[in-house]
Amino acid sequence: MAITEARNITIEATPGEIMDVLIDLESLPDWSSAHQEVEVLERDDQGRPRKSRQVVKIVGVSDDQVLDYTVHDDGVSWTLVSSKQQRAQRGRYTLTAHGDSTDVHFELTVDLVVPLPGFLVKRGAKGLMKTATDGLRKQVLKVKKGGNQTPSS
Repeated sequence: MAITEARNITIEATPGEIMDVLIDLESLPDWSSAHQEVEVLERDDQGRPRKSRQVVKIVGVSDDQVLDYTVHDDGVSWTLVSSKQQRAQRGRYTLTAHGDSTDVHFELTVDLVVPLPGFLVKRGAKGLMKTATDGLRKQVLKVKKGGNQTPSS
């Protein structure tokens, strides 16, 4: 049975600044405790990720998954290609400029292979949604302040 969760947050940054963090998949382990390892397998002609392999661990369950990414004018989305623990996964960040800030809508649908107890699913979903929004916000503000820039930036 598929589970869908959604969460909204406002980040004091432009959509472009947020997109820079969202497409920097290699930095995911820095701001998402669920992500143990991330490897970009394919990039588009602009250098943005098109396919990645990720090792994630949520509520003690590890998964090795491959995801296809699509960059949109207003955000980024992904779909599951392969996984040991999931039948399907769809995720989407939608960014809407709002003055000096950006409204971020995050939605994730996951269909697990093995049914887990409801309390574990809820705990995992709550933690994942918090990381996917609050963790993103902290990382965007850190990068915006220059905390993650390379010497050539």
